[in-house]
Amino acid sequence: MSLVLDPPIRQEREYTVAAPTLRAADPLPPLAQRAWQQSWLRKTLILILLAILWEAAARWTDNDLLLPTFLQTARAFVDGIVNGELLDRIRISLAVLVQGYLAGIVAAFVLTALAASTRIGRDLLETLTAMFNPLPAIALLPLALLWFGLGKASLLFVIVHAVLWPLALGAYAGFQAVPETLRMAGRNYGLNGLRLVLHILVPAALPSILSGLKIGWAFAWRTLIAAELVFGTTGGQGGLGWYIFQNRSELYTDKVFAGLAAVILIGLLVENVVFRPLETFTVRRWGMQR
Repeated sequence: MSLVLDPPIRQEREYTVAAPTLRAADPLPPLAQRAWQQSWLRKTLILILLAILWEAAARWTDNDLLLPTFLQTARAFVDGIVNGELLDRIRISLAVLVQGYLAGIVAAFVLTALAASTRIGRDLLETLTAMFNPLPAIALLPLALLWFGLGKASLLFVIVHAVLWPLALGAYAGFQAVPETLRMAGRNYGLNGLRLVLHILVPAALPSILSGLKIGWAFAWRTLIAAELVFGTTGGQGGLGWYIFQNRSELYTDKVFAGLAAVILIGLLVENVVFRPLETFTVRRWGMQR
């Protein structure tokens, strides 16, 4: 005979919940602290500090031929902009740079897409990058002058060389880092070859591709300025590098520094107007980069 025990009765309790109290909002930080959180303001202060140090060093040196003051350089820069001479040089250099940069991007994309889709393409890319990536683009300038003569074609040749290999390496490294699950998902949707590269690999490897684009831009810009310093004009017109070289020969040191300032300002402009918004609206918005 078995005994059936009733389950224990749980004791019930009533609790009185106090009404929620509204907590006062945190006070806003001081104005100075809020201003310091702005990246553009911090960078502007750094530039102002560098300008002050430059002015102090130039006044201490007291030799305009060796080191003009910041104010003298700024005056030469403004004069070059107003009379149009510096703007013409910048326009000539940027026109050549954009053509070579775009050609390098196309060539890098073709090589990388071939490497991502075929084994022979991968071997080809690894072999060519091992051979030519360590070779400075400016070292090819004598051959470019021999093959293409004094003209824009020589500049385009060395610019393409400067852009092609770092961009191809960055894109290929990004492709290699794409998880296999994404590749399998793309194949399940019937993607292969170029369609797989465009719809799966490129979006997944975009951070590495953007890094390669930035490195390629920097290499192309410095290569162009160096090439113009070496042989000067392009089709009878000199660019920014030729402007620097010509004023150095005529001992206009303030104009030399004005040309160097133009090189730096263009680099800052491209970084903050082109690449930073591109990163903001793509990889940062997608959570792929902090």
